[in-house]
Amino acid sequence: MQQVALKDKRFMELFPELPLKSEDAELFRDVKVLGVNVYKKTRRLEILVSSSKLIPAEKLAGVERFITGFFKLGSIGLKVRYDLSMPLEDILADYWDSIVFYVNKKVALSRGILADCEWQLDGKRLTIRLKTLGSDMLKARGCDDIIERFIEESFSTRVKVEFIDCEIDENLIDEYFEYKENEEYRVINEVVEASDVKNSEGGNGRSHKQNGDKTGDAEGIILGKNFNDSIMNMCDVTPDSGRIAVCGDIFSVEFRELRGGRYLCVFDVTDYTSSLTIKFFLEKDNVDLKKEQLKEGIRVKIRGDAQYDKFARELVIFAYDIIQTKKEVKIDTAAEKRVELHLHTQMSSMDGVTPVKELIKRAAQWGHKAIAVTDHGVVQAYPDAYDAAKKNGIKVIYGIECYIINDDIPIVYNPSSWPVDDGFVALDIETTGLTPLKDKITEIGAVKVKGGEIIGEFSTLVNPGIRIPDFIVSLTGITNDMVKDAPTIDRALEDFLEFAGEMPIVAHNASFDMGFIKHNAELLGKHVNNPVVDTLQLSRSMFPQLAKHKLNIVAKHLGVRLENHHRAVDDSRAAACIFMKCLEILKDRGVETIDDIQKAFASDSDFRKAETYHAIILVKNSVGLKNLYKIVSDSHLKYYYKRPRVPKSLLMARRDGLIVGSACEAGELYTAIVEGKNDEEIGKIVRFYDYLEIQPIGNNQFMINSGKVDSEEDLRNINRKIVKLGERFKKPVVATCDVHFMDPKDEVFRRILMAGQGFSDADNQAPLYFRTTDEMLEEFSYLGKEKAYEVVVTNTNLIADMVEVIAPVPEGTFPPKMEGAEEEIRRLAEGRAKEIYGDPLPEIVQKRLEKELDSIIKNGFSVMYLIAQKLVSKSLSDGYLVGSRGSVGSSFVANMAGITEVNSLQPHYICKNCKYSEFILDGSVDCGFDLPDKACPRCGEMLKKDGYDIPFETFLGFDGDKEPDIDLNFSGEYQPIAHKYTEELFGEGHVFRAGTIATVADKTAYGFVKNYLDERNIVVTNAEINRLVKGCTGIKRTTGQHPGGIMIVPQDKEIFDFSPIQHPADDAESGVITTHFDYHFLHGSILKLDILGHDDPTVIRMLEDLTGVDARSIPIGEKRTMGIFSSTEPLGVKPEDINSEVGTFGIPEFGTKFVRQMLVDTRPKTFSELIRISGLSHGTDVWLNNAQDLIKNGIATLSQTICCRDDIMIYLIHAGLPPKTAFKIMEDVRKGKGLKEEYIEVMKQNNVPDWYIESCQKIKYMFPKAHAAAYVMMAFRIAWFKVYYPEAFYVAYFTVRADEFDANLMTHGQERVRSKIRELERKGNELTQKEKNVLTILEVANEMYARGIKFLPVDLYKSDAVKFQITPDGIRPPLTALQGLGAAAAQNIVEARKDGEFLSIDELRIRAKISKAVVEILQQNGCLEGMPESNQLSLF
Repeated sequence: MQQVALKDKRFMELFPELPLKSEDAELFRDVKVLGVNVYKKTRRLEILVSSSKLIPAEKLAGVERFITGFFKLGSIGLKVRYDLSMPLEDILADYWDSIVFYVNKKVALSRGILADCEWQLDGKRLTIRLKTLGSDMLKARGCDDIIERFIEESFSTRVKVEFIDCEIDENLIDEYFEYKENEEYRVINEVVEASDVKNSEGGNGRSHKQNGDKTGDAEGIILGKNFNDSIMNMCDVTPDSGRIAVCGDIFSVEFRELRGGRYLCVFDVTDYTSSLTIKFFLEKDNVDLKKEQLKEGIRVKIRGDAQYDKFARELVIFAYDIIQTKKEVKIDTAAEKRVELHLHTQMSSMDGVTPVKELIKRAAQWGHKAIAVTDHGVVQAYPDAYDAAKKNGIKVIYGIECYIINDDIPIVYNPSSWPVDDGFVALDIETTGLTPLKDKITEIGAVKVKGGEIIGEFSTLVNPGIRIPDFIVSLTGITNDMVKDAPTIDRALEDFLEFAGEMPIVAHNASFDMGFIKHNAELLGKHVNNPVVDTLQLSRSMFPQLAKHKLNIVAKHLGVRLENHHRAVDDSRAAACIFMKCLEILKDRGVETIDDIQKAFASDSDFRKAETYHAIILVKNSVGLKNLYKIVSDSHLKYYYKRPRVPKSLLMARRDGLIVGSACEAGELYTAIVEGKNDEEIGKIVRFYDYLEIQPIGNNQFMINSGKVDSEEDLRNINRKIVKLGERFKKPVVATCDVHFMDPKDEVFRRILMAGQGFSDADNQAPLYFRTTDEMLEEFSYLGKEKAYEVVVTNTNLIADMVEVIAPVPEGTFPPKMEGAEEEIRRLAEGRAKEIYGDPLPEIVQKRLEKELDSIIKNGFSVMYLIAQKLVSKSLSDGYLVGSRGSVGSSFVANMAGITEVNSLQPHYICKNCKYSEFILDGSVDCGFDLPDKACPRCGEMLKKDGYDIPFETFLGFDGDKEPDIDLNFSGEYQPIAHKYTEELFGEGHVFRAGTIATVADKTAYGFVKNYLDERNIVVTNAEINRLVKGCTGIKRTTGQHPGGIMIVPQDKEIFDFSPIQHPADDAESGVITTHFDYHFLHGSILKLDILGHDDPTVIRMLEDLTGVDARSIPIGEKRTMGIFSSTEPLGVKPEDINSEVGTFGIPEFGTKFVRQMLVDTRPKTFSELIRISGLSHGTDVWLNNAQDLIKNGIATLSQTICCRDDIMIYLIHAGLPPKTAFKIMEDVRKGKGLKEEYIEVMKQNNVPDWYIESCQKIKYMFPKAHAAAYVMMAFRIAWFKVYYPEAFYVAYFTVRADEFDANLMTHGQERVRSKIRELERKGNELTQKEKNVLTILEVANEMYARGIKFLPVDLYKSDAVKFQITPDGIRPPLTALQGLGAAAAQNIVEARKDGEFLSIDELRIRAKISKAVVEILQQNGCLEGMPESNQLSLF
């Protein structure tokens, strides 16, 4: 912003051009200018003036419009400060219409509400009485603030505005709405019936376009009838608009069931001037049809009543006619289409706003043959791009817009650990010119060196197939006659590659020689991946004192003989001798491998201080893809500073298979031109790139606003210069859009996001949208028709044609390999089964074991099982139980291998002594632990009970080929050890943490939108807010890591075959390395193990340590412990003592208020019922509004309702459905997909009740029974300790789970605890997350007190640093139980007190190395009572 000093200048002097009538001129004659603010970037003018006369607001608006148009401004704000000697009441009387005009201009919705309003001024309170209901809407839109601010700024008086609705009898309102609703039903039914008749008479429900319909062809009647009314802009609609017609695109649809069986349809629609909410009522019978018709994305025209909805407190349209119309679709009509080579998706963090799938779909619809994806610094859009490309039949050019920095050109390309003593091949070639794309090789010469001796020689002339230019003949001595009978390049190159083998290749100016070699190899379908050493760059680094480093000059410097310079074999021999001389020096620097050569000359420059430029890298082939992944990885792991940086040396070393472009105005070339660098410098820059890029003038308009260039013509001249440079250096020039959003209307989303990040020019968005071929040809027409076509069409297709169709990750699955895994898993499972069930195995066990093992081994899952077995076995041997998650417990082999405790066989008895077994196969028992106790009929020993009756198909499907997912819950404190052990199993470089991508969520997007609107005093409808929020969601914010996911790369692959790698959230201080791609994409290619950290195994380990009881010996289903799930009696307390009818406080899975109420509702008596409750509590829409109602209404019992996903499949198979159909239904229901019509039909044919079908339709997510069983087993063991070892239970609970424990609050007796509980409960839904956590801990503490166990105070000498302790007098909290005292300080105190008592506070602080703040915490909690401040003695 620039302030212009124009004080006391008259307004008419400043703007003499104003065409004012005489009476208007009189109003402005004495107006003085107080100041002018100029905003260059947004071309906005703000003028502050003073006047002694009131100027009507409409006149001011007219002046603003004229000045804006006359001076071609972006906008203008004319603010008047009135100097009037009259009371405010008189001013308001004269100026009220202008105030209302001003508010209506700011907030369109206020027009109808403020019409005919009356005002009253009482002191400083301005009361505005409305003629309608709308005060809430005016307040929500900030109209009171607008009026208050206007009066203060215009008349220097502060008032408080209050809106008051007109008084209307509520009964009359209700009667009106009821009448209106009934009328709408009548009209709708009449129209629907009429429509049905018309359709039955042969119509197809689609109406033809009528005269005057400006909305496109009517495609189908959704509601009511077709109409021909004029269409109103949504931004002009007010509650007083009455009957109106609007047209727009639907972006949100919802159907709400009302009492009485009716439904309300609510959808949001936009015409991009604003958005509105549309409502209409319908009968239940019509819901499915309307759901089919009203889809997001369709275009509709709507006729209805605009009114203020008192329930939504929002302007809505109650519709009675809704017609689907033809949506205008932008198409690319060019005969030959362009290709977009610079495009950003939502993965360009907080910058690109359109999903890559939509961009690729658009390109395919336009008939483009390819499209590039070039996000800023990342490649995380590749997975979705790949899927979209396959779906739409278009080639994706995988790329990136990197942040390049200048550093030294590399010495070594394709670095490797090849020992320098193992030999190399020195190469030289002669050519017809300098460019591999058009010139040809005429000679290849090479020598092979090993042990310091030349052991082989290769030399051949090559027939180039074209005439050798005369100046090349004079330079090399190779004539056209000499090569006419020579072999062609295909034979010559084949022979050379065989001669070189895998040895490193050494060449002087290697980028030239290898550029020709690799280009010709690619034409033959071969890839050259040998390490390459460039003796030109090596000599520049080793001998900087030389003025030049040509081959002959370096040879002379080192005393190397060079004959027949510019003949290939002689030059290659000289290069070999130069390299050997250099190696003699380098070995003294510790160089042993080819890789060490580059390291020996690593630049000491600080990459963080280097200036970054944008550059585009495109992938040509699979070699290039892997190189790009390595570049991206290094840019994130080695060169990350504010953004991932790519040194030129890194790019040069990995340039094989890549195409490099000069990018946008932030690129190195564009910057050099703007900065006026000389031709030599610019030429050097151009040579580095494979193609040059120009963009539309509007993209760089900001350079004019910022003063970097003077005009649009300057921007055109820069583009013209780039085109000329392309011609001069024979580099193709391409025109790109630099796409950041799909269409011009989508810029608002980027504007909001940029404003939220603090960009001052966010409101001045460049036109970075996806353009058609003709739009781009028109944009670049100033280059001339032919040149415009070349840069827009010809060259973009040229680049696209260089690129192969590749996949970002190899097709197929690549599990890790473990020698003998199949035999090992079979040996483990069969051996354990025979150990338990005897040899020979019972038939039911044998069949299940064989079925599973065949499936596991046949589909290659043995390694996964063996890995899990080894991890669990190690954890158990180290003393930590492991809980299984997911459906792995459905596998009997997993149980026999020791991976899970869940035995998935049918409920059964088994004798540990004589191996007698008895299986319950009639379905009468759900869980073996619920079987009655029974003695073995053979030997009299008490039988063991087991079996959960879980089908294996839940885990691997009926074909046994469903990708298994083995999730394991390790103790939180053991998790890092388990991760480390995985690395030991597979080796460093083959184990990485699973990466995640965090995007802008709804709540965050709402914050961005709300802040943007509030800061600019923009008022919009809730529907428009919803549209803006929707457009801002899904955009990448940061990266992270899965809490326990580990990705394992097989030994014969590199991670770069699948993904780049990085630190989570780009945190350079993190020791963790994750996959760059989100793990979901990689899950189908490489193995993901879930090694999760969980509190339950930690609690159980602590309980075992405290009590000496082996948790695995606890009898599952033990009666007294079962009692706490239905009463408080086993705890020795009454329900009123603990404010709960059940005793499950602190028990995982069952301690929350929600689940405790489920226990009260169901009163479970069996272990299987606990599993069902766990399934219900973890599902979404499985209990609430579903099973709960069925049980309450007596329709079904707990055992009959759907609780876990397995219930569906088992029930439907028993009902007679084919097993595969039952499995597919289970899979759809558990994922929230509901039931297909054919599923409902087959269920009804097999007499599945309607309530069961409706229950399936409501479910959004379901838990597997095996997961619930594993969780409940852990929970039951902890519950057993709670019943029989209460002190140990509470100590373990508070130590492991109670992070928010506050000793000051909880150690002062039960009444203090109860008082705090009551205080927090009174807050209801206003509780913060921390207060919720504290409440949970207080409830457990209250229960502990009720059981007669008390807390002792924290003691400086007796309390542990972090663990609660059992004492004869009660439970002693640790030092960390004092709020604000951290674990490090507590540990320091414990260590310091080992050296004896502290004589003073000063001594405590010094010995324990604690801060004054920690000392104050100890003092406040009475831990330092009687301790003097210092050791000084008092003499008196």
